[in-house]
Amino acid sequence: MQVLVVEDDARIAEALTEALQRFGHEVDWVASGAEALRAVPDAQFVLLDLGLPDLDGQEVCRRVRETSAVPIIAVTARSEELDRILVLQAGADDYMVKPYSMRELMARMEAVSRRTRSSPPPGAGEGEEGCVFGPLTVDLRTRQAALHGQLLRLTRREFDLLAALLTDPGAVRHREDLINEVWDPNWHGSTRTLDVHIGSLRSKLGSRNWVESVRGVGFRLVLPDRP
Repeated sequence: MQVLVVEDDARIAEALTEALQRFGHEVDWVASGAEALRAVPDAQFVLLDLGLPDLDGQEVCRRVRETSAVPIIAVTARSEELDRILVLQAGADDYMVKPYSMRELMARMEAVSRRTRSSPPPGAGEGEEGCVFGPLTVDLRTRQAALHGQLLRLTRREFDLLAALLTDPGAVRHREDLINEVWDPNWHGSTRTLDVHIGSLRSKLGSRNWVESVRGVGFRLVLPDRP
């Protein structure tokens, strides 16, 4: 796999590059956000440090997600829950705090790659390319969603969450099921991450009424009276 390492500390980058190469990956290393944005089109996976000298890693992640669905794991010394939530909301697929073991990093890279290679959500119908729910259209093949014909700028997680809710519109999707589908069955992060992404999805749909909360159970996708 072609891995892009975005890290401004040369010592850390060299050690990480050497370890990744031992596991059979090809590695490109850049030390700034601007270089990362130029190198992303050639990458199959991105390991992104947040403390870069020019652009904050969260901003790099947001910009990458405007044009690319490449898997991203944020690798950083920041350990606060808010930092994790913000970078996940910006479009990262996972988050690791330094110091970490290479064995865990490899496992997480494999888990993220497995999810991004996975087939469309169950219920979409084999060979189906799109789902329509009122004025909302979701194309599973191109991973694009539109509302009233206007494309929605969704992160990878937001799209996967919308697609999961759309497998059975009106039905309540349990929180645990959504986390298992959109994140990972072995996800050990805060469940608040789901609430943050639901809030962001509601905002991009233009109304919180699109996604209805069922207290103590989960969420369901509904047609609001005034979409």
